[in-house]
Amino acid sequence: MADDLLIATDDRGIATITLNRPATSNAFDERLIAALADALARIAADTGVRVVILAGAGANFCAGADLNWMKRAAAFSRAENEADARKLGAMFHALDTLPQPTVALVQGAAYAGGIGLAAACDIAIAADNADFCISETRLGLIPAVISPYVLAAIGARAARRYFLTAERFDAAEALRIGLVHAVVPAGALQSAGARVAGAVSQNAPGAVAAAKRLIADVAGRPHDEVLVTETAWRIAEARASAEGREGIAAFLEKRAPSWRR
Repeated sequence: MADDLLIATDDRGIATITLNRPATSNAFDERLIAALADALARIAADTGVRVVILAGAGANFCAGADLNWMKRAAAFSRAENEADARKLGAMFHALDTLPQPTVALVQGAAYAGGIGLAAACDIAIAADNADFCISETRLGLIPAVISPYVLAAIGARAARRYFLTAERFDAAEALRIGLVHAVVPAGALQSAGARVAGAVSQNAPGAVAAAKRLIADVAGRPHDEVLVTETAWRIAEARASAEGREGIAAFLEKRAPSWRR
């Protein structure tokens, strides 16, 4: 199981999780799902990790479900299939709600669950050779487990096309519909990811985690008095926090704050 996933953390607190099944284009199976879920649980509890990069070894990011896993699932009972899907869903939820910011680096194939991984990350950068497909309907399936994250990224209108047609689309289209934030030459993907992760790692870790929660809690809500009160409470908490006081003091004193490495 350990070989299916590689994890390394540098001295700035940037952790890189690499899907390491290049022979299968890093496709999911039970082992990879379990390994990724375990890694995310450990990282969530590690205050030394500031930001997480998610990458795929080899030519492709992630081609979705492993064919052998799908064959085994075809023989499952209805209850076994639901339990299996819940494990996959829990892994995606853990990635989406990880306290630390996440950056997906997408090259080559990103199909089905691979698109789900990119969408569940906070920031996604694609190589110009990336190839995307929400392919489930070709197989008589639906993109159910990944749908909350993909819909949040591309919206219902784009989903109406790509969920239903299962068309392949390129990195430029992924950028246009909001699935990725940037497209870079394939040879520059790692450096682009390192640059973004490095920028995040310079910011106050508690504030970054709180900003990530803020997005999840505020997005889509009505702009009413309840939200005005809640957001006022949140900024007051931030101003009174140790990080808030240190950040303002460092700015006024023209020095680096204590969290900057």
